Amino acid sequence: MRYPILVEEGTGTSAFGVVVPDLPGCFSAGDTLDEAVEAAKEAAAAWIDAALDQGMSVPPRQPLKVYASFAVTRVGRSA
Repeated sequence: MRYPILVEEGTGTSAFGVVVPDLPGCFSAGDTLDEAVEAAKEAAAAWIDAALDQGMSVPPRQPLKVYASFAVTRVGRSA
């Protein structure tokens, strides 16, 4: 199953942060956007494996419209 991810843009000194909001506590990061997305896939798979090993149910993904209200903010450097 594919889950939506939320990405926090990285900078020259910080990594891209990634959260899988449908899987509580599931997050990751990567130095590039591609690395962050791959790391998120690995984190989600590990989260699901751990949940199943503990006999927990895996939450269904939410429709994308659930995330339509999330604000997208760009924070720039002041000159």
